[in-house]
Amino acid sequence: MLKTEKVTAVAELKDSFSKAKAAFFADYKGLTVEQVNDLRKRLRAHNVKVRVIKNNLARLAVKEAKLGAESEKLLDGVVGPTMVAFAYGDPAAAAKVVQKFAQDNEVFGLKDSLLGAQRLTTKQVEELSKLPGREVLLAMLLGQLNAPVQSFVGVLAAVPRSLVQVLAAIEDQKKKQA
Repeated sequence: MLKTEKVTAVAELKDSFSKAKAAFFADYKGLTVEQVNDLRKRLRAHNVKVRVIKNNLARLAVKEAKLGAESEKLLDGVVGPTMVAFAYGDPAAAAKVVQKFAQDNEVFGLKDSLLGAQRLTTKQVEELSKLPGREVLLAMLLGQLNAPVQSFVGVLAAVPRSLVQVLAAIEDQKKKQA
């Protein structure tokens, strides 16, 4: 690889690491081309870009992107053939696809990954994959924020409702007496 090609590759990787919300590292050795294409197809639906990287170029890109010491330590420990899935959308959705693919394909070895500049172990990636999607979490949050208001409105509506019920009972009682 020529020096100009390396500089271009490092710049592209720096851009990818900077823009991605998460980067999932994996050992893809032993996968067929069809399996890799299947993974790319599944991840593309979640705004995830899959790349095979050279570890040395990735180390340089992370240092230039200034993602922090954890990111640099992670890449210092990465050896062998490495595939990275850069998640530009919902990291939990991407983690679900990567985790499912790792369970279905034994040769696909998930490595420690990055969530922003924070290092995630493979166990933490598995936990991330169990989280509901962004839309579901937002709906749950909105429901929690809306609950006190709904309760308050219910209490306020109970007072006039009780008054109407008491007046209706008095009216029924007077009709029976008459």
